[in-house]
Amino acid sequence: MRYGSALREQIHTPGTTPLVGIYDMYSASLAARHYDGFFVSGFGFAASHYGLPDIGFIAWPDMVAFVERLRQAFPAHHLLVDIDDGYVDPEVACHVVQRLERTGASGVIIEDQKRPRRCGHADGKTVLPLEEYLEKLNLVLESRRDLVVVARTDATEENEILRRARALAETDADVVLVDGVRDVEWIRRIRKVIDDKPLLFNQIAGGRSPRLSLSELTDLECQVAIYSTPCLFAAHAAIDTALSELKEADGRLPEFSPATSVGVRASTELLERNISRHHPAGARLLPA
Repeated sequence: MRYGSALREQIHTPGTTPLVGIYDMYSASLAARHYDGFFVSGFGFAASHYGLPDIGFIAWPDMVAFVERLRQAFPAHHLLVDIDDGYVDPEVACHVVQRLERTGASGVIIEDQKRPRRCGHADGKTVLPLEEYLEKLNLVLESRRDLVVVARTDATEENEILRRARALAETDADVVLVDGVRDVEWIRRIRKVIDDKPLLFNQIAGGRSPRLSLSELTDLECQVAIYSTPCLFAAHAAIDTALSELKEADGRLPEFSPATSVGVRASTELLERNISRHHPAGARLLPA
């Protein structure tokens, strides 16, 4: 079974498929205990790998190397990878897609933003002319063998959102994403113009989109939900709290309890699961 086929099959099963955003190997190790699909978030990767905001700093070799490490540690998880605008140039986009597919990615999201790009839920987004984006998207679609491709628009003007969503649905892309969708009524409008093409919904804490459960998204006929930053933001809050308490305690670590705290043993046991020789036979979905 190939990774793209496995994710594609999952998308077409009843219900909404959740893909949880991870930002490094440790967050992925924890997320793997709860979910069988990851979203390799550009927001999270830019933050963790560079300590920079999600405005176009990611270099594609860094992202490919990260996905390679993920696939080695998590042989059976779905990996949907954010590749922003395909790193600007259409030829680069095609090269990256082929590299990611050989590395073991399940799918990619490619957007229509113009540089300088922004997080999909931020102000100041501008988009490429539709024809220019479609040319890039179609080259990517011709380059992939089995990889799932999500076509994303960051349009913000109402008529343009619907025009682009309709155009993306008419391509061979597997899934359509309109990022930063503002309310449930807009999800219904987008659903109507893309016919039976699978729809992806992206929600991020503090973002523009409403907080919706998987059951609600299923009722809205959204086949995929990505959660960009739950691990990153949780780590932000927990680390900040822990270090503030350490400072207030004059550097004395809090009392350790295995029942309520994480220590050396629990952390090591978590990470030992990622050693490839410990993976059960048949866990790997071998690409063709």
